[in-house]
Amino acid sequence: MSTQLILAAIGGIATIVVLIVWLKVHPFLSLMAGAGVMAIAAGVPYVDLFTSFTTGLGSTVAGVGLLITLGAIIGTLLISSGGADVIVDTIMSKTPVKRLPWAMALIAFVVGIPLFFEVGVVILIPVVMFAAKRAKLPVVLLGIPALAGLSALHGLVPPHPGPLIAIDALGANLGLTLGFGLLVAIPCVIISGPLLGKVMARWVPIQARDDFLGGGGPAADDKRPSFLTALTIVLLPVALMLARTLVEMLNMEETGLGQAVVFIGTPLIALTITTVAAMVLLGFMLSKTRDQVNKLVGSAFGPIAGILLIVGAGGGFKQTLVDSGIADGIAQALTDAALPPLFAGWLVAVLIRLATGSATVATITASGIMAPLATSLPPTHAALMVLAIGSGSVFLSHVNDAGFWMVKEYFGMTVGETFKTWSLMETVLSVVGLGSVMLLSLVV
Repeated sequence: MSTQLILAAIGGIATIVVLIVWLKVHPFLSLMAGAGVMAIAAGVPYVDLFTSFTTGLGSTVAGVGLLITLGAIIGTLLISSGGADVIVDTIMSKTPVKRLPWAMALIAFVVGIPLFFEVGVVILIPVVMFAAKRAKLPVVLLGIPALAGLSALHGLVPPHPGPLIAIDALGANLGLTLGFGLLVAIPCVIISGPLLGKVMARWVPIQARDDFLGGGGPAADDKRPSFLTALTIVLLPVALMLARTLVEMLNMEETGLGQAVVFIGTPLIALTITTVAAMVLLGFMLSKTRDQVNKLVGSAFGPIAGILLIVGAGGGFKQTLVDSGIADGIAQALTDAALPPLFAGWLVAVLIRLATGSATVATITASGIMAPLATSLPPTHAALMVLAIGSGSVFLSHVNDAGFWMVKEYFGMTVGETFKTWSLMETVLSVVGLGSVMLLSLVV
């Protein structure tokens, strides 16, 4: 790899770090500026400075952006109808006190499939506080399992933005990644959630805050969906995409049934079907009018505008990495260093996560860097590369991560207590994720 390309990569990433961490510039503008600096340093003509960036932005929003938008609609309908509350209430009502940490992990795991991390936190915090207060338990004992479930899904399982970005950049199979992601997430949640939470509760035995015991969702007199209906909406896209993967693994794509399953299991179609089902089952069937349902659908777009722009800018940054030859050079350097590809992907994501504090930026940049290596990997290992990068992207959340302060304030902890709980949980989750991916790579 030439010295010029090395300096270009360092300059681009350093620009992003400086702008996000020290100057507090929005990640969209930071990624755009980083791509521009990198292109100039790599010798790209000034007239073509943002050609790769705009190409990558457009293709990323066209692919990943649509899936994120449909996921946001499904999540909005699930919350507004009370479907998320029904899932939580049903599981909690059947759980003895000593199993509450495991119940919280399960709730977060299920609810976290269609919901963004921040939305899941907002929904589950009152539940955690209420359950801890009622059972007279330290809030960390229940909070850490919930956060572990949400964080594992956020980093490992589509249709969350991080995994979708990596799947797109690495050309991985979404169904395989989804299946492996759910498999890897299970030990991650168990170890970094209920098991680790038990130890942390002794270190930080704080009690629940009274000011978060309010509720949300629909009005008391509104109809709510049944538990089965709510669960169906959550699991429908997962089932459709996994069915497609199974058909492809059994080489049944050419049969009539196989073609139909492959079609409805295509990510865009699966999420479109689920969106329509959510509008019917969580809207019209609950006596909501067409205008009310349309208003709910429209309300889903505003909160994700920033996410779409960051994801799109990340796609542009990745494309600049690839077109300038920097990604090929870094990939070759990693190959020459004889690092296992999956470990290399995790390590690159960890370093960028530590520098920027953003799991999304870490995923975007690491995926762009590892893309040339992924072309030589079999489909199973390309999917595992997505999960290795996703695991690395959640490593050691600290003071440059908005999630760190969000958890600190919600739970009423000091900075030191937040490091001993949230930051440690994220680190353990990341390492367990890498270990699970490496073990899985030995058998698939």
